[in-house]
Amino acid sequence: MTLGGGPAATEFDHGVLVGLLIGEGHFGGDGRQPQITLRMHERHEAMFRWLERTYPGSRLYGPYSHGGRRYYQWMVRGAYLRDTVVPLIATHLSPSLDRYAHARFVSMCTQYARQLAIDDSGIAGDHPDSGDDLPAPDRASTIFSALRAADDADPAREG
Repeated sequence: MTLGGGPAATEFDHGVLVGLLIGEGHFGGDGRQPQITLRMHERHEAMFRWLERTYPGSRLYGPYSHGGRRYYQWMVRGAYLRDTVVPLIATHLSPSLDRYAHARFVSMCTQYARQLAIDDSGIAGDHPDSGDDLPAPDRASTIFSALRAADDADPAREG
């Protein structure tokens, strides 16, 4: 998959990104727009530079110095988040992989459904994770429906 005109990201690349976001990422927003943020110590600069190259619609900020700590902050917002990163995460992150991270991701998608062009218009085709050929709003709707279905179908779901 080629993302934003950059080099083709591999499934391994996607796995690294999802793993980083599970362990260190923040799924949220500023009240107006959704964003995904990853903040880590400056010693991880090489990882941040790799993220910046591999996911070229993202932005890297820093290094910052605050409270005796030096860190970088990587962020994804806007069309790149909506059209590229949200579908990627929805494909790879499930409650069975990490319930807490999945819940935070779904919460962000719910809170910012309008900005992410997510609605309840249904699932395209027979496979919830299909839809790569759909326009971004329809693809996002398909992904969001699949997220809800996966959460509802999870036998370990707490009531």
